[in-house]
Amino acid sequence: MKIFHYSKILMVSFLLLNQAFAQELEADSTSKEKVYYLIKKSDGNELYGYIISDDGREILLETKTIGKVYINKSDIKEIININHTAIENYGEFRETGPFTTRYYFTNNALPIKKGEDYAMINLYGPEVHFSLSDNFSLGVMATWIASPIALAAKYSFNSKGKTHVALGTILGSSGYIDQGDAMGGLHWLTISRGDRMSNISISAGYGYIYNYIYNNNFQDAFFIGIGGITPVGKKASFIFDSMTILNPSTYNATLIFMPSMRFNQSYEKAFQIALAGVVNIESDGDVTSFPVPMVSWLRKF
Repeated sequence: MKIFHYSKILMVSFLLLNQAFAQELEADSTSKEKVYYLIKKSDGNELYGYIISDDGREILLETKTIGKVYINKSDIKEIININHTAIENYGEFRETGPFTTRYYFTNNALPIKKGEDYAMINLYGPEVHFSLSDNFSLGVMATWIASPIALAAKYSFNSKGKTHVALGTILGSSGYIDQGDAMGGLHWLTISRGDRMSNISISAGYGYIYNYIYNNNFQDAFFIGIGGITPVGKKASFIFDSMTILNPSTYNATLIFMPSMRFNQSYEKAFQIALAGVVNIESDGDVTSFPVPMVSWLRKF
């Protein structure tokens, strides 16, 4: 009887220890950070979620939209680590996306990451930007007839916290117009506060245009820009972009306002529209204004 009694005590103790060990393993597995992935399938569909298992033939993906789903690895074109571990709403890949370093026209000071090459197709022409390193990008901006055409560069300094600083420059030529005799440049400093999802920036710069044909005509101006972006819903963002151009020789001022909306269609695609307007103030006080609605498409490549 004593042997049976001791055996019963040992069995109960073993069950309790086994249950405690299982709870410890479960707590350890849940404490690990989950990695958020973008799954690009060969048929063009895209899924976002956490990879639960991978047996070499298929993966089990946990999503918030359709739950858990098995995907054959032969149907997968690419798996991208979104590098975000606390996403409440799907579609918040804007925090690491390739278009987060710019507003509608101007850019912020947040550093571009290597591999975040993208193109922006405007109604007036295209522009392409290449990330040569995690802090330096180089791009080309032009109209559809390649005149004028400009080379753009941006360097972001290593930031501390949510404050970012960057230097930018644009050097351009009139191209086929005036046989390339008109040249110009714009150089600026940008300070941004915030993260990729929501931020505000102040920029200040100096620009000039020099034309050899018209009596060596030289014009210059000072630029002040204010821009910001904030999320609206899961895949949309509101953008405020503005620029003030001050001409020191004529005492004229030009104000450009570009309130716009950006719609992130996927990690690699976005569409944006701006209800832009231009206000020109002459030195004698005369004011003229006109709207300039703009539409553009952004594509990562």
